[in-house]
Amino acid sequence: MNTRINIKRSFWVATLLTLLLIAGCGKKVEEAASVDETPVTAEPTKEETITPEEEPIEIEAEEESAKPEEEVEVAITPQEEVADDNPRGRGGSQIDYFIDSMTLEEKVAQMFIVLPEALVGTGTVTSAGEATKNAIDARPVGGLIYMEANLQNSEQVSEMLSALQSFSMARVSLPMFTTIDEEGGTVTRISGRSGFDVPHIGNMSEVGQTGDVKKAREVGEQMGTYLAEMGFNVNFAPDADVLSNSDNQVVRKRSFGDNPEMVANMSLAVLEGMQSRGVRGTFKHFPGHGATAGDTHDGYAYTNKSLEELQACEMIPFEAGIAKDVPFIMMGHISVPTVIGDNTPASLSQTMITEVLRKQMGYDGIVITDAMNMGAIVQSYSSGEAAIKTIKAGTDIVLMPADFNSAYQGVLQAVKDGEISPERIDESVRRILKVKLEMMN
Repeated sequence: MNTRINIKRSFWVATLLTLLLIAGCGKKVEEAASVDETPVTAEPTKEETITPEEEPIEIEAEEESAKPEEEVEVAITPQEEVADDNPRGRGGSQIDYFIDSMTLEEKVAQMFIVLPEALVGTGTVTSAGEATKNAIDARPVGGLIYMEANLQNSEQVSEMLSALQSFSMARVSLPMFTTIDEEGGTVTRISGRSGFDVPHIGNMSEVGQTGDVKKAREVGEQMGTYLAEMGFNVNFAPDADVLSNSDNQVVRKRSFGDNPEMVANMSLAVLEGMQSRGVRGTFKHFPGHGATAGDTHDGYAYTNKSLEELQACEMIPFEAGIAKDVPFIMMGHISVPTVIGDNTPASLSQTMITEVLRKQMGYDGIVITDAMNMGAIVQSYSSGEAAIKTIKAGTDIVLMPADFNSAYQGVLQAVKDGEISPERIDESVRRILKVKLEMMN
């Protein structure tokens, strides 16, 4: 808003001269004439306040048609238009603020979720103290993943994760992804264990056999409740694999079943249940581990299905998740030679990540790899090679590299050498920031 004060020079001078003569001030006319060089303010100062003995002088406003001899313009900037440098303020984009203020090293660190032992460089970690703080100060990773050995009881976990978040907020003003594999059944870190007042959650194959979507939602709510209470904000569940290969043993008990529509509905119900309690979920393992022969934990696993065959079955739950804005999709280390022409794992394939998942299926959430310390990766690639290859393919977060230091330094060097562009790094960091800033609101 602009405030204009229009005053005729001659009228103002004449009025002041008259006042001086009446008051018997005795000042020279030339001294009074210098008043028009004094800045005009809309509000009187303390010295200009009228005393009780003085009569207020009214100056009639000029008609709008009158043309002022001189115009003094005072521009007042409204408070709401002032840019706010606070990243949590209203001024500008929060994501842009962080992107512009973060170093390359900080951005690349955000693209890793690692074991606490890999970050701190010690034996089994069950607390977050000075060593953890120093490690985060040096490399503010995007998140940590906790295994059974790290988790002793509810109080210990809560204290550890609370301290961890305080270190992350102090370092980069962002929360950390505190993650866990808590699917139920054969893949749990908490449910049914002593030290935790959490009942055992069965295999998702059993939930699928009920055909009851409400039951799946209840499972999600139950998991989301106790995970959130302890401080976890991301769960690498549900398993959205369709058990299309009856000989598959990897996800037999983890999958909801062999019907793609039913798997989609059950997976969405678990996801919605968890997220109603504040825990983000993950659909895994794209493009579908239920079709494979072999176990990627041990080594090479593949399916000879064509892209069209995968789209007609294994990819249906992932399409459903994308339609509901699933925040994370985990890439499996599954080879699909019929689709990409060689045995490269899908987790390292630009065809599968960028061309199929991103462009064809329209997914713009966070793509995360399956654990990069699994046999399907370490038997053929070094940690640095695998991290560079998956990021070039379109991955946003590298999970559990076998050698975090080599993977981190390898990505940094690839950017400095021009093998990975800074824009490619920013693309992934923007997706990560989007979710983290949502967590803060």
